Amino acid sequence: MNRHISTRRDVLALGSAAAGAALVAGTSGLVTPAFAQGLAPTPTMRGGANNYLPGAPIVSRIGGGGFWMTGTVRRAGDGAPLPGIRIQVWAHTTEGREDDRHSHGATLTGPDGVFRLEMPQIVPIFGQPHGHLAYEGAGFKTVFLRPVMPSARDTSLSAHFVLQPA
Repeated sequence: MNRHISTRRDVLALGSAAAGAALVAGTSGLVTPAFAQGLAPTPTMRGGANNYLPGAPIVSRIGGGGFWMTGTVRRAGDGAPLPGIRIQVWAHTTEGREDDRHSHGATLTGPDGVFRLEMPQIVPIFGQPHGHLAYEGAGFKTVFLRPVMPSARDTSLSAHFVLQPA
């Protein structure tokens, strides 16, 4: 009787074959949706709502610009991009404090769920350079984000929302 003893190499080869099969199946749409169905909603960050001013106007730019706030908005569960979603942005910048009305503005996501809003350079307050972003509207639960920049010299900051239906 011939017995085969599994080696580490056999286990790795089998695992690689299974992963390759999953990738091929993913291109046909059989595996990929299973990953997206578990996309968890973004939780509100502590301190994210600080100095929030409801109803900030939709603007093409806040102040003189020079700094880019960007990101994406997707639906929890299936990860579908959400077009036409209103995102408010505010921060402590070279042109004003985060509680100044002129330091607030809103933008809408495009058809791909992406948003971009130019604003003045963010500067540190309380020792951290950070921005504030909010989704508040009908259809999804409110989310406030407060991402911190790695360096005060950065000229852009990204934040990504995964919204949970209300």
